[in-house]
Amino acid sequence: MFSGKRIAIIIPALNEARSITRVIKDIPAYVDEIVVVDNGSSDQTDVIARAAGARVVYQSVRGYGAACLAGIRTLRNVDVVGFIDGDYSDYPEDLCKLLEPVAGGEYDFAMGQRECVDSNMNAIPIHQRLGNWVACHLIHSLHGFSFVDLGPMRCLTKELLFELQMEDEDFGWTTEMQIKVLRARARMLLTPVRYRKRIGQSKISGTFKGSFLAGYKIIYWTVRLSLSSSIRRIEQQA
Repeated sequence: MFSGKRIAIIIPALNEARSITRVIKDIPAYVDEIVVVDNGSSDQTDVIARAAGARVVYQSVRGYGAACLAGIRTLRNVDVVGFIDGDYSDYPEDLCKLLEPVAGGEYDFAMGQRECVDSNMNAIPIHQRLGNWVACHLIHSLHGFSFVDLGPMRCLTKELLFELQMEDEDFGWTTEMQIKVLRARARMLLTPVRYRKRIGQSKISGTFKGSFLAGYKIIYWTVRLSLSSSIRRIEQQA
């Protein structure tokens, strides 16, 4: 479909037995490989994911970034890599809006900007929305580009992914990636994607400790990378 380009989707998962099958089944059929990284689940997330057709990788070190890195390390013959959460808050069908421009060679990186619709208007808790707003304004102040979200659904070429040399093992993963993409002067596409209430409780925004540490890591990466950032014009879709 994309001139021989192979696509892999990585799904970090911790106790997502209730939702993981739905996520896997709704991912576009042209995706070549789905990798679920079990981050220490106790509810048979791994068994259910495997039965749904995914390849399961285990990462005992807890953390969103640690799970993503573990999945990346297992990739072989792949050209485009996508990331999506395992809680069914994202709409996996919307991956098409990100994968196709990257696999087609128009962009190096594409990220979904979450839009809550209809009965899901409160899908993102108020404290998480506030933190997201503060983070995006801090990034603008220090890096000169206005993001409106730190959304988890994203995809990029494998070449760019390895160029970024991702490091964060927990709450700063998305922020680190977005700022490093700016520094790499990559062709980036930001496009609206739908969002709904997750199944189960968030391991980050659902706890005070998780929210605090996430805020700390966002600030840490934004400041740490501010001294050498460079950006290029990025196209945003309405």
